[in-house]
Amino acid sequence: MGEAATLRRADLRRVFDAPPGRPEVVGIEVEVGLVCRENRRNASYPQALTLLDGLVRGRGASPLLDGAYTIGAAMPGGGTFTLETGGALEYSSAAFPTVAEAVADVRDNLVAAAGIGVGHGLALITGGIVPFAAADGIAWNPKPRVRVMREYFRELGPDGGHADEVMGLILSAQTSLDYVSHEDLMDKLRLLVRAAPVVAALFVDSPVAGGTETGALSRRMQYWRRFDPRRCGVLGVALDAGAGVDELVEWALRLPMIYRLVDGSHVAAPGIPFRQAMRDGFGDGTYPTEADWELHLSQVWPHVRVRRTLETRLSDAPPWPWFGAGAALWTGLAYDPRARAAAGELLRDLTADELDRAAVDVAVKGLNASVGPYLAQDLARELLRLARRGLSARVAAGLERPEALPLLEPLEEVCETMRTFADRTLQAWQRGPDEFLRAFSVPGDPG
Repeated sequence: MGEAATLRRADLRRVFDAPPGRPEVVGIEVEVGLVCRENRRNASYPQALTLLDGLVRGRGASPLLDGAYTIGAAMPGGGTFTLETGGALEYSSAAFPTVAEAVADVRDNLVAAAGIGVGHGLALITGGIVPFAAADGIAWNPKPRVRVMREYFRELGPDGGHADEVMGLILSAQTSLDYVSHEDLMDKLRLLVRAAPVVAALFVDSPVAGGTETGALSRRMQYWRRFDPRRCGVLGVALDAGAGVDELVEWALRLPMIYRLVDGSHVAAPGIPFRQAMRDGFGDGTYPTEADWELHLSQVWPHVRVRRTLETRLSDAPPWPWFGAGAALWTGLAYDPRARAAAGELLRDLTADELDRAAVDVAVKGLNASVGPYLAQDLARELLRLARRGLSARVAAGLERPEALPLLEPLEEVCETMRTFADRTLQAWQRGPDEFLRAFSVPGDPG
């Protein structure tokens, strides 16, 4: 840690810089629930370790450690498996030049992990939430960061009321996209922030929580509203006229860190804004470093998170095998200039308040929700049309593989039939938990 205040504005801005000649690549993160097939309880930490050990022994992975704890496995192809705070398993792909390659990588590695899980009585569950367990059934990861985070959210009172559910039960499929300059960053960010609730309406997929039908289409989205609202929700500063990287820096400076890394272990940070820590220190004679700043930026969770990439975070994960649909949609919209411009024009009048209200409405009504003066279904159809046009243009230019185009078909079917992923989930659930497990587990061959 630093011994004196050393961070400057240039240091804070640097994390948002794009390296010269940076290509536009795609990364995908998919979280899956890890449950015991026999009793459908969340897998314990020792049980999760058997799966990670199988990846090391059978797939040539390298274990990832957090102090004395194994928390993941680095795969030979560049992707990583990590155990989330509440025991879910996340696979993060390497960055690929095409959506098709990223999807193939995720599929191959999740199927391999599922095959290992079969041999240990474990299932990998897809969707927006692990529906069987309530918050008191979460299998917490023993790493110190988990304890620090849970204590932080308990101290928030009602604003942290759903922290355990967010950290321990919900699942997502996120897309990471690149930007090539500060101007490109803000152009893409404005589009992604405004499009996020519309896209989320296409993906609602968490109608069951704690073993009970909730009456919502996305209980997951509702949980996020009580997970420290200061650091979640609509990144409104990105929509302000003339907003740039400095506004993103200012937004993050107003928030406190949750935890720091001290002597190789995560410890609670003082409850002061990062700006104050830069001026006065952490209270132990040390001051924030660039590593602290980057760690701080990983402790905010708006609908679109900006660090060295743009991460889309609002939507539920769809059922297997449609996890790649979001990456195809976002890539078609963001990486093709014509599609991006048209989508930006379509959504340009939506305000931060309208987007926030839309997220509330989408969680209950899905495509029947309102987004400002529009219906989500109407905007979704147009965004899908533009995404297909953008993805097709990339295929024609040799920037994408043709097999990416069918990835949009499940979303087009949702729009055409108005039958959401949540409707499919409810139908399977009403046939019994065993049917749900069969329908929404990642298929795996134990070999």
